[in-house]
Amino acid sequence: MNSPEEQYYAIANKFTSKDEEVHHGKMMHSPGLKCRDMFFAFYHKEAMGFRLGPNFNAEKMGVPNAKPLSPFKTKPPLKGWFVIEKHEMDAWDMLAELALEYTKTIN
Repeated sequence: MNSPEEQYYAIANKFTSKDEEVHHGKMMHSPGLKCRDMFFAFYHKEAMGFRLGPNFNAEKMGVPNAKPLSPFKTKPPLKGWFVIEKHEMDAWDMLAELALEYTKTIN
């Protein structure tokens, strides 16, 4: 089984290889994936963050421990972004696909 970091890079390399619109980048000083200059996923401290949209249902998608991304102490969580910890990393690949699909709908 891959470490969380190895899992992230395997996903990142897969997505950048199969979709010419997907590129590596840095989101909040962490490695991330972007499409059309919009980030849809990133890796930070053995967890991944995904832009899944405000209507994402974590329970229905099999990641009951998803948490809203809240990187700022004095601001509310980022809408539509969720953090998935390493104990649910089996879902990271599927969530990256959903995040990419969602991001491609944003103008």
